[in-house]
Amino acid sequence: MLIHEGDTRTPAVDLLLATILAFVAGGINSVGFLAYGYFSANMTGNVSLVSELLSDWKLRAAAAFFTIVLMFITGAFLASLFIQMGKRHRLKTVYALTLGFEGAILMLVGIYVSALPDTVNGFTIVSLLALSMGIQNAASTRISGARVRTTHVSGLATDIGVGIALLWGAKGDVQREEIATRLRLHAATILAFAVGGVVGALMYTSFQGLAFCLLAALLFALCAIYSSGIVAAD
Repeated sequence: MLIHEGDTRTPAVDLLLATILAFVAGGINSVGFLAYGYFSANMTGNVSLVSELLSDWKLRAAAAFFTIVLMFITGAFLASLFIQMGKRHRLKTVYALTLGFEGAILMLVGIYVSALPDTVNGFTIVSLLALSMGIQNAASTRISGARVRTTHVSGLATDIGVGIALLWGAKGDVQREEIATRLRLHAATILAFAVGGVVGALMYTSFQGLAFCLLAALLFALCAIYSSGIVAAD
C-alpha cells in the first residue's frame, strides 16, 4: 500500500489507502474545528473566507485564513520534495516515512495542547494541522498517480457526478467497470472522511487534545508495517 506507485497499484490497494487516510483527515478536520473553530482540511472554504473577509476589509482575519492555505501548500511542497529525494536514492519506505512525519506533527500537537492548554494559540495549532494535511494529500496523490486525494471532498463529489454521467453513457463492460471502480474509490473516500469526522468529534469529547495523538498512532501503525519490512509487497 505504501510501496508500489501509479499503475502498479491495484484498485483494492488504492481503496484501502484512501479509506485509512481520509478517516484520519476527517478526524483531524473535526477535532481542529471543535477545538479552535478553524478547518484544517477544507481549503476551498478557507479561500472563500479569505475573499469574503477581504471584501469587508478585515485584512487581519483574511491574512490568518490565507496563512492556513499557505501552510497546506507548504506541507504538500515539503512532502513532494522529500519524496523526490527519497526516490532519487531508491528509498522504498519514502512514503511511509513521509506519513510518519505527518504523524509526528500530530503527536507533538496532541502532547502540547494536552500538557500546556493555557498557552495554546488556536490559529498556530490549526496552521500545523493544515501543514500535516498538505503532507498527507501530497503523499497519497504522488503514490497513487493522483487517483487518491484524501482531503479534497469538493473535487471528489464533482468526480462522482461526472462519473455517474459517464457510466450512463459507457459502452462495453470494461469501460463500465473502470468507471465503477473510480466511483467506488471516490464514494469510499468521502464516506471515510465523514466517519472520521464523527469519530474525531467523539474522541475530542472524551480525550480533548489527546485525540490528535490517537490519530497519529493510527498513522504510526500504518507506517511501521511498511517501514519495518513486515510487508514486502502490496
